[in-house]
Amino acid sequence: MTLRPYAFVLAVPNLHASAAWFRDVLGFRLLWEEGEDWRLAERDGVRLMPGHCPNEPRPPEIGSHSWFGYIDTDDVAALHAEFTQRGAHCTAPLDQPYGMREIMVTTLDGHRIVFGQQRPA
Repeated sequence: MTLRPYAFVLAVPNLHASAAWFRDVLGFRLLWEEGEDWRLAERDGVRLMPGHCPNEPRPPEIGSHSWFGYIDTDDVAALHAEFTQRGAHCTAPLDQPYGMREIMVTTLDGHRIVFGQQRPA
């Protein structure tokens, strides 16, 4: 038996706005555009599934539960430049004591995701 990652599932209040944000700001390709309640956003094998959930608590209301993923990259500085140029709210690259350089991105809806790069030893 083999398990493989498929997608991070996110409850969003406005599916069209959130999906467009992942496309326009983070550079994801949108699939399932004909669906009423779901979109699939994909970039470099990373998949996100925003689902239309207008009556659910917003991510800022759920505190630490608004963190939804950690994505490995080979160039966190380039991602930071790309994302901020497109208007993303994200932290500056920060070296962590556990050997990673990271940025934290806050989505349109308040979900938080970390992009991390292994630092040279």
